[in-house]
Amino acid sequence: MNHIRIDRRRFLAVAATLPLVSRVAFARAASVPDARFVFILLRGALDGLATVPPCGDPSYAGLRREIAIPRPGEPNGALALDTTFALHPGLPFLHECWRAKALLVAHAVATPYRERSHFDGQDVLENGGVRPNAFASGWLNRALTALPQGRPGSHGETGIALGQNLPLTMRGPAPVASWSPSRLPAIDDDTLTRIADLYARDPVLSVRLADALAADEVAQGASMETAPRGGGARYLETLRAAGSFLAREEGPQVAMLDTTGWDTHANEGGAQGQLATRLGALDTGLRALKEALGAAWSRSVVVLATEFGRTAAVNGTRGTDHGTATVAFVLGGAVEGGRMLTDWPGLSRGALYQQRDLAPTLDLRSVLKGVLHDHLRVSSAALDSDVFPDSSMVRPAKDLIRA
Repeated sequence: MNHIRIDRRRFLAVAATLPLVSRVAFARAASVPDARFVFILLRGALDGLATVPPCGDPSYAGLRREIAIPRPGEPNGALALDTTFALHPGLPFLHECWRAKALLVAHAVATPYRERSHFDGQDVLENGGVRPNAFASGWLNRALTALPQGRPGSHGETGIALGQNLPLTMRGPAPVASWSPSRLPAIDDDTLTRIADLYARDPVLSVRLADALAADEVAQGASMETAPRGGGARYLETLRAAGSFLAREEGPQVAMLDTTGWDTHANEGGAQGQLATRLGALDTGLRALKEALGAAWSRSVVVLATEFGRTAAVNGTRGTDHGTATVAFVLGGAVEGGRMLTDWPGLSRGALYQQRDLAPTLDLRSVLKGVLHDHLRVSSAALDSDVFPDSSMVRPAKDLIRA
């Protein structure tokens, strides 16, 4: 595993490890297919019944009471998808994608995990198995080894992780790069020039310095003029950087990042409030990702998933507790969208899982397999045995990708 973090404002620290830096020289990679893939992990258990409310389900409003999302057409109402489902009103970009048939929504979806621990649930989602701590590597890293250009003999990383740490999803045998926005002040151009002069006569270090700065220029080229202040700015910067890396023909093919803050036990809010604010930031970031991808958007797929859902009923603190099934999104110009992917179980008391949660009827691995097979051309054999071990009984979802 090669884990390389490149950031212009941390260059003085990076310079000490320049022998590793050349690994981000994506221009030296072997021929990379046009397909691009982004995986976004929403840590904390996203409330799928608020994000994609089943407003047409007769039990929904009674279960959700004061945090129920109003029906489409009502004040602060949800954004209609079909006669049963809608999007939270804080997701206008996703609604635009739906209308452009570039968004597919998977509902009542879950991993094989059936308990309610964030740590274990995230581990199962990331390791691609059926139980926590089953593997020390992640399903997406293992998928990289199965890509045509990821076979022995190719050069450079086909994947990049964006964030402060390398998530389990991207750990494993395939070499990956990483990048994160820095909390440190910028190094001035004069200092960088002096460093470049220092290494100018060294044929190895001078090239690796150039590689490092070139990679960071890609990320820094993502404009932050419209970014909000605070943590939202860092999230927006990360998504813009992901799009900028993947937009390059010689760049990585796959990117992964995560977000936190989806654990809404208290004061969750409905159309407005705590969750609405987070969903609005997510929606803004996804729009920025599309803009940064540019022409590459047409050949891109973005998947958003979370470790599990939340309870069907509101709790005593106007929030929701850890649940089971939830929602996942598949969007991008390469998606055969404008559709719901669900075997909806309903929200009546008898239909709930353990009489409290939305019942799972769709395996998240089926969605992921469908994308990896049809979009990234990972073979069925590799998906069943390596990417998601011992999962031959879970068939890939069909027709997720445009022909």
